[in-house]
Amino acid sequence: MSKEKTRFFCQECGFESLRWQGKCPGCGVWNTMVEETVAVSAPDSVSHSGFNTATKMIPQKLMEIESIERKRNYTGIKEFDHILGGGLVTGSLILLGGEPGIGKSTILLQVCSSIEKQGKKILYISGEESLAQIKMRANRLGVKGDGFYVFTETSIENIEEEVLKLKPDLLIIDSIQTIYKNAITSAPGSVSQIRECTANILYLSKSNNITTLIIGHVTKEGGIAGPKLLEHMVDTVLYFEGEEYQMYRILRATKNRFGPVNELGIFEMGESGLSEVKNPSEIFLTERPESSPGSVVVATIEGTRPLLVEVQALLSPTNFGYPQRMVKGLDYNRLLLILAVLEKKVGLQLGNHDVFVNIPGGVKVDEPSIDLGVAMAIVSSFRNRILKNQKLVITGEVGLTGEVRAVNRIENRINEAKKMGFTEIIIPKNNFNNLQNINKKNIKLSSVNTVEETIEAVF
Repeated sequence: MSKEKTRFFCQECGFESLRWQGKCPGCGVWNTMVEETVAVSAPDSVSHSGFNTATKMIPQKLMEIESIERKRNYTGIKEFDHILGGGLVTGSLILLGGEPGIGKSTILLQVCSSIEKQGKKILYISGEESLAQIKMRANRLGVKGDGFYVFTETSIENIEEEVLKLKPDLLIIDSIQTIYKNAITSAPGSVSQIRECTANILYLSKSNNITTLIIGHVTKEGGIAGPKLLEHMVDTVLYFEGEEYQMYRILRATKNRFGPVNELGIFEMGESGLSEVKNPSEIFLTERPESSPGSVVVATIEGTRPLLVEVQALLSPTNFGYPQRMVKGLDYNRLLLILAVLEKKVGLQLGNHDVFVNIPGGVKVDEPSIDLGVAMAIVSSFRNRILKNQKLVITGEVGLTGEVRAVNRIENRINEAKKMGFTEIIIPKNNFNNLQNINKKNIKLSSVNTVEETIEAVF
């Protein structure tokens, strides 16, 4: 027999508390604790529809466990397959998050179209749109086929019943925040509902070997709404990034049990849906101004892919007592570190200047290899001097003592710079000493050990 108890859950991060608190101890956000009813069942009665709990499992030796090679289904969208590590793994559970209107439902319909053409059966469950709305989008994208089923439902019990009847190869849930379980009294989208419904979908997917994609809403901070446990339960977490007024969308894998993480794919939004961008470096450098102070090209790595992006810096004397520090596309604290190094080790007086740093194109770069390029962009704008070579790429991490530290995959960065037509690349000295069998034709390799050496080489 189940007992009902109440708990307070944070609607931002899912933190659970016995009593109400004004500030969530988990994420630090105010006024997010909401009281919800929790049904506590006896251990003997716990069961999940579609998941066989009758068979008792016993410990097995690792050497005696039979290895099973997971089959992958190619979606026909190369960028999407690249992010997943080679395609959709049969029986996997994938979570896709992103801002409203960024293209989550669009790309999943395009994936469904490609999978259906392979003779697979698809069930698309929507809790937000009507059948007519889905049909209109499908017509616009050219999606059709006899194996494509659409179901508008929000009850997890009804969803499980239809899935077990149809036995699809691919299941789409749009979105997890609209699904509810009858045994839980809280509203759909609450922490309890999201956690329990996701658990049911997980067991349903694994026990029936159904590849499942779940759409998740995001909070105002950009994270997926609901408990953090949601991201731990799934096999893969994908995030859609990009500005709503730009045509480019960036899809990034932050977790992947069947492939590399931090992989990045770039798509262009058009009337017929999302189309893949085959040369990402080119789109980020297309509108780069020539012979302009404060503009530097840096080489970064996203997952396994080298990427060239432009870093722009603008410095101007402050009109207030406290100078502004604004950044877009990279970490704010990283900018403060670079400014401190330039003031202490190079002697630049930046305390009375407003500093604005931007990476155009909507891409966000967290890799520290862009430190040296950001520093040179700031110096270029501060001194109002252009780089002596406009076909120059810079890469390197900056330490607190002003040293330039080595970066990984230096050969990939050099080859990407050559492919894009650049004639010189500045790299850390330790990377230069360890280079082996690299083709130096058509590009000049310049090594530096400190930030001051880099300034002399660049200007």
